Amino acid sequence: MHSRTGHLSSMKKIVIAYWLLPGEPERSFFQQLINDLGQRYSAPVFEPHLTIHVGTNWANTAEKAVANAARHCKPVTLKTLQIDHSPEFIKTLFVRFAMIPQLQELNQTIRTATQDSSDYRLSPHLSLLYKKISDDKRRLLTRSIEIPFSEVRFDSLKAIRCFSPTQDHADVEAWCAVATRSLGSIGT
Repeated sequence: MHSRTGHLSSMKKIVIAYWLLPGEPERSFFQQLINDLGQRYSAPVFEPHLTIHVGTNWANTAEKAVANAARHCKPVTLKTLQIDHSPEFIKTLFVRFAMIPQLQELNQTIRTATQDSSDYRLSPHLSLLYKKISDDKRRLLTRSIEIPFSEVRFDSLKAIRCFSPTQDHADVEAWCAVATRSLGSIGT
């Protein structure tokens, strides 16, 4: 990470991303899909997640924020809306979810705990592929994938140190977990 950070520091910054992780059986389904798409398109493989907030790179604050949020938030169930795509690397192909108040409250809990005023805008989705591919290929992919769940239950929270913006395979490989907690857990 050191060599990349030095020459890219003017373009990228290091941040902490806060993720909701799906429970089983959804977690295994999404991981297999991400693995298959990664192999088919020579794309990075990553853990299935829904980003709840992206903020300042303060590891101590992140650990406290994750512990606090996990204590105060029960597992979150979100309605699956559709498979969508975009030209953005980290949103090449993704599952869009309905927004619910509990998600906005969790975002606010993390913002408050981290005293973070970043301009991150919550848009509930779970990415399936990170790769620059044509609009036609993305469109075909959205029609070829079926999600067998009308709802997905997210049962844990994770903080990840990463580059912003995440733009390539190496950026994904540089991700580093800072803290993980099950939602509704009492631990300190």
